[in-house]
Amino acid sequence: MNQRHEFPVNFSKAKVIPAAIGIFLLLILAIIASSLVNVSGSDVGIVEKKFGGGKLPSGRILAFNGENGIQAKTLAPGWHFFYWPWQYTVTKVPVTEIRQGEVGILQASDGMSLPEDTIFAPEWTKPDDMINAEYFLGEGKGYKGPQLTVLKPGKYRLNTKLFTVKSAKVIDVKTGSAAVIKSNVGESVKAQDRLVKEGQRGIWDTALGEGQYYRNTDAYEVTMVSIRQVKVSYTSDKEAGELTDSNQPDRPITVRSKDGFTFPVDVRVTYRIDVNDTPKVVATVGDDDLVLSKLVTPAVRAIFRNNAEKVKALEYVQNRSVQESQSAKMLDEELLEYGVTVLAVRIGNIGDEESLGTLLKTQTDREIALQEQETFQEQQRAAEKEKELMKTTQEAEEEKLLATAEYGVTIAEEIKKKMIIDAEAQAEKIELTAEAQAKAYKLVSEVIGSDNAALIEIMKLIAESEIRITPDVMVGGSSQTGMSDALMGTILSGKLGNGEKETTAPKINK
Repeated sequence: MNQRHEFPVNFSKAKVIPAAIGIFLLLILAIIASSLVNVSGSDVGIVEKKFGGGKLPSGRILAFNGENGIQAKTLAPGWHFFYWPWQYTVTKVPVTEIRQGEVGILQASDGMSLPEDTIFAPEWTKPDDMINAEYFLGEGKGYKGPQLTVLKPGKYRLNTKLFTVKSAKVIDVKTGSAAVIKSNVGESVKAQDRLVKEGQRGIWDTALGEGQYYRNTDAYEVTMVSIRQVKVSYTSDKEAGELTDSNQPDRPITVRSKDGFTFPVDVRVTYRIDVNDTPKVVATVGDDDLVLSKLVTPAVRAIFRNNAEKVKALEYVQNRSVQESQSAKMLDEELLEYGVTVLAVRIGNIGDEESLGTLLKTQTDREIALQEQETFQEQQRAAEKEKELMKTTQEAEEEKLLATAEYGVTIAEEIKKKMIIDAEAQAEKIELTAEAQAKAYKLVSEVIGSDNAALIEIMKLIAESEIRITPDVMVGGSSQTGMSDALMGTILSGKLGNGEKETTAPKINK
């Protein structure tokens, strides 16, 4: 009976021991598993130590030397062992993300006390060292409170028990604008004209131009100033693109003249602020909205009213250009002290029917009368000129006729002289020819005799005049003398017959 009893006991021990070991190992694994912490890539593990590290120094919030409390060191993504739940509490928080167009402004809940007369911790040269909580509280000796250093767009594994983050817009300076910085950090200096150098505390004398700037806008107050041309309308009718002073109604400037007329004047002013003058504007006036309401509008109204008091209403109306140039010069001189440059001043309508109607009508009537008088005088001058022109024209015609007559006389005299010269030349020619013929005839006569010489001359005349040589006159007697007489009779009969070449004459017989 005893043997049957021992066999089951021995068999039971062989089963229990391995089971116990297995249970023990499972227990150990369970205990170890309870210390495992898994941190995802989008989280940060923040550890709080409950005991076993000693007490934190007075005034401290985070532990960086293993003391009890919230630990400066955070858990990176992955599995972490031996964070026993009875000793540690691990809290998972999302990574800190700064979106595009923004900056992250930090405030530290722990660290050294800020230096005297400062409200922002000094800027870190290496921002990555700053966001490492262990380094910040330990070797880095970071300061508690607002941090001057900002986080640019991106994702950061911050210990949110040390740093609280708020997002702010990046300083984005658009085209046509400038950013004036009023710094609440830096060296305190005695400012001249309320302007200081960059890096000093106060309004910087150099503005930020177009671009994006990652700065702590709590430490650096930004005033945007437009550097575009601004056209302001002080009229009842506003043109496209014109501004009006929001503090003033849309109406012209009312002025009073030297002779007591009160009337409205439409005025348009164009001005701009140079980028280099924007700090002066902010220091003396404020932003560019205040430039219009607190500076430009009061100056325009005062200058136009003061100038109108010096002249009579009619003179003001008649000398619009003088008032424009005078007012522009005065306005530019006054506003230039504040960094505002006046580009143009234009006067539109002056007065209306109610204020200057009677005066303008009187002036219009006077102008019409003067114009009519001037027109009449002009007509008189034109008539006088026409009369003088007609007289001059008549004199010119008479002088022309006289000159023509004188010229005709001169020509006639010259023709007469020519005819006399020609006649004298012809007479001299005839005389010379006759003398030559006489000499020739004499010489021929001496050689052949006078009768033969006469016969030769007669034959020349017959040949030259183409006279028929058949005689119509029969002459008797000696042959030589009779022939000569017959030919002479024939020639004479031809000459007496009106120049005909053939002439019938009575025959004569001797």
